[in-house]
Formats: sequence, C-alpha cells, structure tokens
Amino acid sequence: MNSIRLRLLKWLIGPILVVNLAGAALTYLLAWTPAQLALDQGLLDAAVALAARVRQGPQGALLDLPAQAEQILRADRLDATYFAVRRADGALIAGDADFPDLKPAGVQDAVARGEPVRVATVAVQAGAGTIHVAVAKTLRKRGQIRAATIRALVLVEGLFTLALVGLIWFSVTSGLLPLSRMRANLNARDGADLEPIADEGVPYELTPVVSAFNDLLGKVQTGARAQHDFLANVAHQLRTPLAGMKLQLEWLGQRHAGDADSGRSVGLMLQSNERMIRQTNQLLALARAEPSRFEKARLESVDLAQLVAEAVQHFVEQAGKKDIDIGFDLQPAEVAGDSFLLRDLVDNLVDNAVRYTPAGGTVTVRCLRAPDGAGVLEVEDSGPGIPVHQRGQVFQRFMRLNDAIPGSGLGLAIVRDIALAHGAPVELADGAGGAGLVVTVRFPTVS
Repeated sequence: MNSIRLRLLKWLIGPILVVNLAGAALTYLLAWTPAQLALDQGLLDAAVALAARVRQGPQGALLDLPAQAEQILRADRLDATYFAVRRADGALIAGDADFPDLKPAGVQDAVARGEPVRVATVAVQAGAGTIHVAVAKTLRKRGQIRAATIRALVLVEGLFTLALVGLIWFSVTSGLLPLSRMRANLNARDGADLEPIADEGVPYELTPVVSAFNDLLGKVQTGARAQHDFLANVAHQLRTPLAGMKLQLEWLGQRHAGDADSGRSVGLMLQSNERMIRQTNQLLALARAEPSRFEKARLESVDLAQLVAEAVQHFVEQAGKKDIDIGFDLQPAEVAGDSFLLRDLVDNLVDNAVRYTPAGGTVTVRCLRAPDGAGVLEVEDSGPGIPVHQRGQVFQRFMRLNDAIPGSGLGLAIVRDIALAHGAPVELADGAGGAGLVVTVRFPTVS
C-alpha cells in the first residue's frame, strides 16, 4: 500500500532506531570501560601493596605477610582471590602453588582453577634479583556489574525508543490532520455537492492540491449545469408541440369515430403521445429536482394534506380506469419545502402506486404529523411490492423492475432527488400482511 503515513514513519523511525542502537552501544562502552579500569586499578593496588611486603632475608627474598593480612586480602563475598610471589626463575616464594604462569607486569586475563580470572602483576627488586608479585580475582563481580549495566541500558533505551516512536507517530498524525479533514469533508458530501473546498487554514503544501481539485469541481459543475439546462430546455420545448399533437389526435379521433381501423390507430397514437408527455414532464421534474440546483431560499411553509387534496381528482380518475379503490387519510402536516417540487414528488409516488397496482387493488395516501413534529407522507398500495434486495436499485434513473408495465423508470429517482433536496429520507417497506409496498417520506420538523 502506497501510504504517506507509512513512508514518513519508515524514514523517521528507521534511522532513529539505528542511531538509538548506536547510542546505546556507545553508552555501554562509556559505562563499562571506567568500571573495568577501576576494578583493574583496585587489583593492581592490591598487587603493589603485596609487593611492598617483600623482604630480603638470610635465606633470600621472603614475603612478610601476617595471617590476618592474608585473610583481609582474600576476603571477598563474591570473588575468589589468589596471589603468588615468585623469583625470576619461577620458584614460588609465597602464595598459591597452582597460580597461573606469571606474565610481564600489567593486567591481563587468565584461568585459575578452571575459572576465568583477572591477573595484576608487578615486579620488585629484592637484593640482586627480581621478584614477581601477582594477584588474581575471579570475574563474578564484573559479570554482575556488566549485567546490571546492560539491564539498565535496555530499560532506559527501551523507554526512550517507545517515547520517540510515540512522539514521531503523534507528529506524523498531527501533520496529516489537514488531509484527514479534507477527506472527511469530501466523504460527507453527496454526489451532487460540487461546491469548492474551503482553502482557509489549508497548509501551504496542500494549497496546489486544493486549487487543482476546486478547478476540477468547477469544470464538473459547469458540465453538469450545461447538461441539466439542456435537459430542462428540451423537456420544456417538447411540452408545447406534444400538447398540440394530443389535441390534433383527439380531433382526428372524433372525425374518424366511425372507422374502426382509423380509430384504433388514432388511439394507439394517443397512448404513445401521452407516454411522451409523461416522460417529458418527468425529465423536466428531474431537472428541477437536482439537489445541486435546489435553492434553500425557495423554501416555504407547505401543507402536505392540502397539496394532495388539490390533485385528488386526477388521482381518482387515474385509479378509476383500473377499478382501483384509492383512499385518502389527510391530516394537516406542514413542512418547509418548494410547493412545485413537492407536487412532483406526490404525483410520482401516487402515479407509481396506481400504475403498479393490479385492477381491483387498493391505494392509500396518508399525510400526518409525527409525535416529534415531523411531517410524514405515506403511499401504500396492494401491488407486487419490491424485493428487499432490490430496494436500493429502484432509486436509480431508468431502473425498471417490470418491463410489462409502461414507464420510464424515473419516478422514484425524481422522488429521491426531491426528498434529498428537502433533507427528507425515503423508506420502502412491505404493506399490510407483507403484501404490496409502503413508501414513507419523513420531512424534518419545521422550526
């Protein structure tokens, strides 16, 4: 995945971890080396102190070391201490007989009694010869000091690394917040919102992106406006000649009322003309209902019940042709809306119900005010209904589930756009007894 966040974290955390490890190694050396030197110096001081007890006796060189002093020299709770005093030819004067072979003066590593030791050796003059004095200690204490140093470093470096990683993560996240806000702003928009992105508070690095995106939105908005205007103009221009054609066909039908063939042909032409008129009106309604063209300033107080009552006669005549029992339960329900668009919404909902309800069925239109003050419009029919898995598709333009019934597939798309412009959700549900369909439009509460 190509992610700016991951790329920043990789190039920040990786080098910092390497530097941190190098710093930890250097800190270890700076902490352990002085401790090693101090322990070596203590061992060397013990060898020098022991060398100061070498005397020249009648039989040659000897070590004047009282028993208590030897106990003090060997007294150590952790480490075992060994010493040896030898002539230049290797003959033992005093100390441990199994002491490792003496090496030139200095401090070095050796093995005594199967255990690693650290040996400090000094040379002194006793009479005419050279005497070598060596003191050795095991490395147990050194091992404990080293382990304690490593534990402390691991703890400190671990906490320091976690703090750095957290700080880097927080910094990268904070730096990318403008991108997150821009993404949230775009995700919150619907498909019809083509307003430019506000550039207030946008970081300098994102300004070219926002500018380019706004230019693109402007081009899309211009193209969409041209398309909508073309659609509205075409629909508007077609209404007049189609209405005139309908009048001429009706007149022609009356003139040839006695001719069965001519009457049948004229009747078919009238049906086609009516379908063209309906589709033209729907295209015009669709152009008016575009949410991007909707103006909030046109909102006014509209009574849904009165709006339905004004169109009752048309619905009754349409239902009567199919012997459909259409009923109205109209209670006052005021909403904030555009009366022309709301009339288109009501017309399309009721027309769809009557169109898809079989002969002898029922259609009920309800207007009511919900307990929370919201205006509700319900249209219920006893038609075939819509399967649950297809209810999200029927709001798409030109989507038709039944080709046997004439229509353009624009009715519910118009309903969706008008409802969306008014901030009203549209819900589809099964009718009474699980048969038919109930379409519910719930308008926001009028403040």
